[in-house]
Amino acid sequence: MKLVSLSLLTSAQSTDVVANGSPIAKVLSMLAELQQKVIKEGEVSQKEYSQFAEWCEDQSRSLGFEMKTGNSESERLQAKMAKETATIGSLTTKVEETSASLATNEADLKAATWIRNNEEADFTAEQRELSETLSMLQRATAIIEREMNKGGSALVQMKTAGNIVQVFESMVRASMIGAPDAAKLTAFVQNQQKAQESEDDDQEPGAPASATYENQSDGVLNTLQDLGEKAESQLADLRKRETESLQHFQLIKQSLSDEIKYGNADMEETKKGIAESSERKANAKGDLDVTRKNVKEDKKARGTLHQDCMSKAATFEAETKSRAEELKALAAAKQLIQEGTLIQEGTSSSAAAASFVQVASKSKSRSERFEVVRLVRDLGAAHHSMALVQLAGKITAAMQSGDGDDVFAKVKGLITDMITKLEGQASADATKKAYCDKELSETNEKKGDKNDEIEKLTTRIDQGTAKSGQLKQEVAALQMQLVRLAQSQAVMDGLRREENGAYKVGRADLETGLTAIKAALKILSEYYGSEDKAHDANEGSASGIIGLLEVIEADFSKNLAEVVSDEETAVANYDKVTKENEIEKTVKVQDVRYKVGESKELDKTGGELISDRTGVRNELAAVMEYLTKLEEECIAKAETYKERSGRRQAEIEGLKQALDTLENETAFLQKRSAHRTLRGGVRRSIQ
Repeated sequence: MKLVSLSLLTSAQSTDVVANGSPIAKVLSMLAELQQKVIKEGEVSQKEYSQFAEWCEDQSRSLGFEMKTGNSESERLQAKMAKETATIGSLTTKVEETSASLATNEADLKAATWIRNNEEADFTAEQRELSETLSMLQRATAIIEREMNKGGSALVQMKTAGNIVQVFESMVRASMIGAPDAAKLTAFVQNQQKAQESEDDDQEPGAPASATYENQSDGVLNTLQDLGEKAESQLADLRKRETESLQHFQLIKQSLSDEIKYGNADMEETKKGIAESSERKANAKGDLDVTRKNVKEDKKARGTLHQDCMSKAATFEAETKSRAEELKALAAAKQLIQEGTLIQEGTSSSAAAASFVQVASKSKSRSERFEVVRLVRDLGAAHHSMALVQLAGKITAAMQSGDGDDVFAKVKGLITDMITKLEGQASADATKKAYCDKELSETNEKKGDKNDEIEKLTTRIDQGTAKSGQLKQEVAALQMQLVRLAQSQAVMDGLRREENGAYKVGRADLETGLTAIKAALKILSEYYGSEDKAHDANEGSASGIIGLLEVIEADFSKNLAEVVSDEETAVANYDKVTKENEIEKTVKVQDVRYKVGESKELDKTGGELISDRTGVRNELAAVMEYLTKLEEECIAKAETYKERSGRRQAEIEGLKQALDTLENETAFLQKRSAHRTLRGGVRRSIQ
């Protein structure tokens, strides 16, 4: 009776364990699902953070390149501003010098004009006075000739006069001329006497004094005629001096006017250059301010980006650590449940009941009783791991070699050693992965920086080469223009020499002819005009000849004046064009000098940039060589780190599961042994 009761008690206990197996398995399944959910969330978070970290690197690299470009642009703009400042300074100095020269030329022109106006006023007054005197002398001569023909009392008075002044007084008393005219004629005669006395004083001692104007016979008439000729001579000299003074003034005026004109043109060009340089400087300053502002904003943005990325990294690190702690807690809870219930993860209620039945069964062999061998063997086959397959063989050999706690301890040690080995390999792979990620990221960043730097240098080299080529073309064009300008000036110089030679010959011929005609005219006029001819002269024919000679004299004088005027005009035009050519030559030579200097500077800078680019390319080659080695070491594998890490993690989890199974079976065997001992004691007590 007691034996039946003990059997029922044992059966009830087994039924209770089986009944309680379903909720525990459910809990283990839920824990496993939660673990997978946490792992999946970690993978998603890792992917998002990797993308964010890559974005941070791209943004930082882009901002760094923009800052570097902005700094280079700032340096270029500062150099441009310095250059324009120097240009403005030199042009300002030129403006000041030109202004001083213009002021001097304008003052000289003003002074020359004032002197010319005074000379013209004096000439006008003297010409009017001499013309009036000549006219009065001619009238007085005509009056005397008329009175001489009449033989009146007035003639008697003039003959009794002691000198020409007394003659004028007699004529006034006879109402032949007015008192004002007599006063003017008297003043003219006295001036002539003074001039004659001055000439007599210059004669050598003992020379006869000049005869006074005595009134003897026809001497008064001859005297008046002599005075008329002298008045005409003085008038002619006065007009000649006026012509020469006017020509001299016109030459000075033309020269000063040309210098003022060219100076004003140069001043306008210089001021235009100052305005253009000032505009370029202002534009460069505006661009510099904008560039500096952009660099400042990029620097601020890079700082903000760094803070955001560091904050995100800290958050991700904290989340990763918290998620690892959660997984650790879930694994610990699952392990405790498995150890306390002897139910493995994924085991159903019926399977749990069967497990207890199988444990209690004595009909199965020792190797089949332990699922750990099957688990390790299946794990090795699933992951194609020769190490796990070998481990399964070692476990099988250990189980067949003995029984008891030593076998379980030995099997447990084999599995633990394998887990430790796999975890060590996983840790080494993780360290290698971190090293590879870091080195690949930094090397790719260096690669990008070097490529960007090479691209920037290439752009600057191409721009400099293009600009240098353009400057060289402009220099060649300017030099060709200078050659043509020199050729044109040479041709113009030759023509001017020819024209001047022809002018000198023509003027000499005209002057010689004019002198001869004047001399002939004077001889004929004096001869046929005299009254003491002893024969009947051909005055009629002579009069026609004299008239023709006067016409010829007028033509020669006109031609001479035209030749002189044409020469002066040609000289003025030649001087004007020559000065314009000199100014143009100076400007073009300066442009050539500046453009050649700038072209050489660009070529020099281009050579330095090419050298820099070669150095950067060498650095890039070294970076690419190192990157190739890294990729061969870190990427070029048949199995990626992710695949290898997943496989190793699965192997570790499988071995832990096998270890848990081994622990559960060990615990169950211990409980069964204790149960057998208790049952044997009960039986002995019943007996």
